[in-house]
Amino acid sequence: MIELVDIAYVRSGAADLAGAVRFATEVVGLEHVDGPADDTEPGVAHLRADSRHHCLAFVEGVSGVIASAFTVDGPGALALAETELESRGFTVWRGGPADARSRRVGELIGFDDPFGNRIELVCGQQTLARPVRPGRGSGITEFGHLCLDAPDVAEAHRFWSTTFNARASDWIGDAACLMRIDEVHHKLAVFQGDRPGLCHVNFQVAELDDVFRNWHHLQDQGVPIEMGPGRHPQSGAVFLYFLGPEGLTYEYSYGVRRITDEAAWRPRYFDPAERGSIDMWLGPTQKPVTTRPQITRPQVLPEAVHP
Repeated sequence: MIELVDIAYVRSGAADLAGAVRFATEVVGLEHVDGPADDTEPGVAHLRADSRHHCLAFVEGVSGVIASAFTVDGPGALALAETELESRGFTVWRGGPADARSRRVGELIGFDDPFGNRIELVCGQQTLARPVRPGRGSGITEFGHLCLDAPDVAEAHRFWSTTFNARASDWIGDAACLMRIDEVHHKLAVFQGDRPGLCHVNFQVAELDDVFRNWHHLQDQGVPIEMGPGRHPQSGAVFLYFLGPEGLTYEYSYGVRRITDEAAWRPRYFDPAERGSIDMWLGPTQKPVTTRPQITRPQVLPEAVHP
């Protein structure tokens, strides 16, 4: 079994790179870290939320998600993961120096999960010591979780829980499985979707008040609110989902549950048709329907053209 340590980043194509960066900084409140001192890479913009060099990268080109990444514990663990995946029949792509530099990691491999989502495993993700300089004071403290789509959630859970160390924290019928790889209630979620894609990216904020201040800011800016504010009964987090450029859904949340007694926790099962199963405050609920589709491409591409 492959041990995931944390989520690393989402890498996404952007037809309008400047517009995507502007929204991520001026509206969401991330830091655009690229500049002369950062060895700027043409056509790629890195966005930061915490001590990671970046958690979101936009690559100029076709709109859609390129890859979702997780960290493993060093080069040895990455080599073992590569062997394990190949033994299970996956075609694994190993990134070269330019790929690693663009992602600000030491080494990486990539593969497609059984549903067509491109996953990257990395080690040596770069840390920045200086404080985050957000584009707007939204209260973001960290990259919280990422959410993928798959046509069969039970099969997706089976894949993540047998190939990797992901454990189901809670289920929302056949519609979603929320999974943890550490104490946080979920760092990965899989929702039912007809095609592979990225459902949303989540950012934790420092205070409950930040959720509501951001809600008013988004309304003032005319940003579509997809769901919330509300409180999820599964994680206990107060949430707010909103729509960014080119169909990328963002989420702010505060107060996510931590599961500290691993032996005592048992996954719970919620019926999405039951009122309050998504939002304890009984607000209007729906899965955001603006899933960012996975960009499909050949399994292996030369480094010079690999996004």
